[in-house]
Amino acid sequence: MTPSLLEVRGLVVSYGQVDAVRGIDLDVGEGESVALLGANGAGKSSTLRALSGLNRGRGEIRFAGSDLRRTSPDAIARAGLVHVPEGRMPFRSLSTEENLLVGAVARSGRTPEFGLSDVYDLFPPLAKLRRRSAWTLSGGEQQMMAIGRGLLAAPCLLLLDEPSLGLAPAVVDTVYTALREVRSRISVLVVEQNAGLALDLCERAYVLAAGEIAMSGAASELADRESLLASYLAREENRPPAPTHHQSNDELRSAHEGQAG
Repeated sequence: MTPSLLEVRGLVVSYGQVDAVRGIDLDVGEGESVALLGANGAGKSSTLRALSGLNRGRGEIRFAGSDLRRTSPDAIARAGLVHVPEGRMPFRSLSTEENLLVGAVARSGRTPEFGLSDVYDLFPPLAKLRRRSAWTLSGGEQQMMAIGRGLLAAPCLLLLDEPSLGLAPAVVDTVYTALREVRSRISVLVVEQNAGLALDLCERAYVLAAGEIAMSGAASELADRESLLASYLAREENRPPAPTHHQSNDELRSAHEGQAG
């Protein structure tokens, strides 16, 4: 069995009196790619924010053997657990290349699997836009830039929150082609509503429904249970969404800036 890089036990994430995540367990092994699936409001993003320290949860979170429960977001990133959040979070006053290089401040002495030239190989459009102001990029280009910035932080485990959300099909193909190369070299935990994309990318998957693990197993096995998987996702879509605290751009940006402090 692959040694666990990330171990989560009994994770609860609450907003006021509402539990958005209700006592889940999950693991990601060394070199493993794992998907966290579920409809909007299932608790997927809340889980990632708890893992990266942006939300405080209850339960046990261990990364590379260390307890993360009282660790700051910037220290978590420096330890090698790097979060690419939904929303992309560009530094608007910086160029594309300057945005990418922001990620390097979180390396903390680790040798990166992906350097700047590798990021440009993964995402060729970015090479042509390297001197362009980040705020002028399209949504797809900003998503490529956000993933590239995460890779330059030399992650041991890369957390990806909805990497296909809102993207045109051709851009999704580019992003997921790159992610197949990424997952061959580092551990990945990807949150997705698009189950087909995620199951094709990952080795294992968990399905969240109403903040709890409804299904888990090998990606190939879950893909074979397509009708049952679809029923969980459809059931969750029909639930009223749980209240969530969405970090503002300033809050998330301050976490990135803290990596440079």
